[in-house]
Amino acid sequence: MTKINIEKILKSLPHRYPLLLVDKVIELETNKKIIAIKNVTFNEPHFLGHFPNHPIMPGVLIIEALAQAGALMVTCSEDFNAEDKLVYFMSIDGAKFRKPVIPGDVLELHVEVVQNRGNVWKLSGVAKVDGVKVSEAQLSAMIVDKEKK
Repeated sequence: MTKINIEKILKSLPHRYPLLLVDKVIELETNKKIIAIKNVTFNEPHFLGHFPNHPIMPGVLIIEALAQAGALMVTCSEDFNAEDKLVYFMSIDGAKFRKPVIPGDVLELHVEVVQNRGNVWKLSGVAKVDGVKVSEAQLSAMIVDKEKK
């Protein structure tokens, strides 16, 4: 099992603040599963307008965090080259939101491979806070070549 810090995350994913939603990886089994962390803080820009008197993390950002964790797992596969390839989010199915995520929460992003065929990956994601499921979804992603400039 591998741990990944922010420096490796920044080399592997194209996202940057305010849309980088993975702070670290605490567990990685190549081509099988990943557990990543998103520390939810009040100074994130979406809290200014999303329920300002009762700040909650938008559900779409929780799903994006799961997708980024899944993409990070894909970038750690043996044949992936982050200099030449990107992981694009393709679809989401069965998204459910069970409990609000608020500033101060540590969002655990659990993503497992359901299927991998060539450049298409199907993933199952569950987001948890303090061991309690707050969201879940089935995701798919595709590996594509980066456009040459």
